[in-house]
Amino acid sequence: MDLKQYVTIVEDWPKKGIRFKDISTIMDNGKAYKYATDQIVKYAKTIDADMIAGPEARGFIIGCPVAYAMELGFAPVRKEGKLPREVIREEYDLEYGTNVLTMHKDSIKPGQRVLIVDDLLATGGTVEATIKMIEQMGGIVAGCAFLIELTYLDGREKLKGYDICTLMQY
Repeated sequence: MDLKQYVTIVEDWPKKGIRFKDISTIMDNGKAYKYATDQIVKYAKTIDADMIAGPEARGFIIGCPVAYAMELGFAPVRKEGKLPREVIREEYDLEYGTNVLTMHKDSIKPGQRVLIVDDLLATGGTVEATIKMIEQMGGIVAGCAFLIELTYLDGREKLKGYDICTLMQY
């Protein structure tokens, strides 16, 4: 299946000059959503993942069905102030300023092979911060899976040394 047929390009959103890749048109098509999920499940099996982690919110949308299909746990990666128990945090740079991500400090067990799942690999900052937290807890980042990779933003460079699976590239 050519998933690009199900991605809607929205011109000039969220600002002029951006060609936003909208995955909601994959999600609202049951067959395309299932196909995308199944492709990431196949990848997860090849890397022997035993835990799935995903940054909010689209990492939940993609990662949770993968975790469900594999009968694995899911560790949410959230913005600061959103998780109710003790957390670890990682600050990372944005184009203008910084952001902070958090995970419950017991969400990953030492030695767990974690697959990070998100909708989009752009600059790699979100995933790099997620990797740091997983490794701080003693987890092993077995791989990173994305629906879309924006190759012109070179996020893969930030993730050098980690196994990466993308279903589409722009």
